[in-house]
Amino acid sequence: MIGIIDYGMGNLFSVSKALERLDVSYFISDKREELQKADGLILPGVGSFKDAMELLERLDLASMIKEYVQLGKPLLGICLGMQLLFEESEENGLTKGLHLLPGSVRRFPGVSADGVTYKVPHMGWNRLTFVQGSPLLQSVHENYAYFVHSYYVDTDDKSVVIAESSYDVKVPAVVGKENIYGMQFHPEKSGQLGMELLSNFTGIVLERMTGK
Repeated sequence: MIGIIDYGMGNLFSVSKALERLDVSYFISDKREELQKADGLILPGVGSFKDAMELLERLDLASMIKEYVQLGKPLLGICLGMQLLFEESEENGLTKGLHLLPGSVRRFPGVSADGVTYKVPHMGWNRLTFVQGSPLLQSVHENYAYFVHSYYVDTDDKSVVIAESSYDVKVPAVVGKENIYGMQFHPEKSGQLGMELLSNFTGIVLERMTGK
């Protein structure tokens, strides 16, 4: 069963409805002892990185998430939830993240290298380009995904970048390392592409459960 982490800053309704459309069993909880029993976890997120980390710490969920992935169980971060997987963010002052993946979260400058201004936040449909293979991409074709974010992940370790998009800078759009995955966009709002990616994540969870 999939556990959706409820720490007060996630779009729980749209994520849960997407899982229902996939006929996937799930539960929503803010209790570490309940979430530890999940076969796979989803960490959604909308809002401020700093506020999110404070809430995860207050609910004793930050340490739980780190312990959870050390057991080899699959974790998926969505939007802000993906950013929280990284080392730190410059949003509202430097804030340490979960440090599960290497990289920092930075704000879009709003001005390109040649002096052209552009809108921040990045909001709307943007095309994904696949960078490397991953179980998340099984039978998935490059397509458009729906983004809403003012900050992006900056990482020197390209081995964790599965797919990217472009919004003045290269934006890691799908990331992953071993049993840890993240999507900067909202898969539950990204049509067929998003549903295929969510389905593949649930497949990863099922494969670990059954050993097949």
